[in-house]
Amino acid sequence: MLPVVWLLGKTGAGKSSLICALTGKSDAEIGNGFKPCTRSARSYDFPAGEPLLRFLDTRGLGEAGYDPAEDIAACQDRSHVLLAVCRLDDPVQGAVADALSDIVRADGRRRAILVLTGRDLVSGHDARDRAERTISARMNRAAGRELPRVTLSLAPGLATDAGGLDALRQQLLEVLPPVGLALEKSRSGDAEHLEFQKHKRCVLSYAGVALTGDLAPVVGMVTVPATQLKMLHELGQRYGVAWDRKVGAAFLGTMGLSVGARYAANFGLRQLAKLVPVYGQTVGAATAGAISFASTYALGRAAAYFLFGSAHGRPPSEEELRSVYQRAFRRSSDEAG
Repeated sequence: MLPVVWLLGKTGAGKSSLICALTGKSDAEIGNGFKPCTRSARSYDFPAGEPLLRFLDTRGLGEAGYDPAEDIAACQDRSHVLLAVCRLDDPVQGAVADALSDIVRADGRRRAILVLTGRDLVSGHDARDRAERTISARMNRAAGRELPRVTLSLAPGLATDAGGLDALRQQLLEVLPPVGLALEKSRSGDAEHLEFQKHKRCVLSYAGVALTGDLAPVVGMVTVPATQLKMLHELGQRYGVAWDRKVGAAFLGTMGLSVGARYAANFGLRQLAKLVPVYGQTVGAATAGAISFASTYALGRAAAYFLFGSAHGRPPSEEELRSVYQRAFRRSSDEAG
């Protein structure tokens, strides 16, 4: 199952433009890629062919004769994070606030981010600050809590776009790591990092399979290790290094026994937790899936680092490899719970 980002806002708020900016696609590509999922809501899978996430775009709120109740009900269970998109120069956001209130009332744990577009459309720092505070206060009341907030411009060619989009990607990384990682843009000039960007989609795909495969009791004990082993073999092919016993032993030896032992112990405990009635079928399963995603992504990231170094005659040290693994695990762990 793909992680789904649900965009909610009025007509002209910039929802489609936001998808274009996040994915680097053109308006034409996005428009042709949308598929209807209800009578007035559309979905867009990214990237095409081997999608890692799905955008869900509902019809513009506040349109005459449009009752969003049916679309909200249909999208409620299909999405994992909500982007409430409001244009900064439009203070009339009652329809969005009402819809947000209904959504949060139905699901109190709904992850949501407030995205204020049109930063370039409000002149003067004081005026922008007032507009931000006014709309944010309205949306926070509707949500019953303070929402993470990002303000950006979607006007093409503006230098301010990059900073706002980076902030939004960081927010997505914190509330829903699979989406944040899929949309993450690298500015690093490091050769190893740039090489990993070519194979990142592969690692994310296997991490997603590990997540869904670890939701059922006991099943994850078979599917997750098998998924991770298949990922390691494919990464070896991509880096031109055959992943055989010798390479696997060298990788595990460099990773350190303590990391492997701790992972194995935690994995076993997660499988046992899923057998607990009620708890294991809900919280335990969800936690197990999230950790399997994070550990699989981190394993793939560390393996890619190891393979790159080995292929270039510079195998990494234990300290380097463990640092890469731990950093990748933290970035892909669901801190929002």
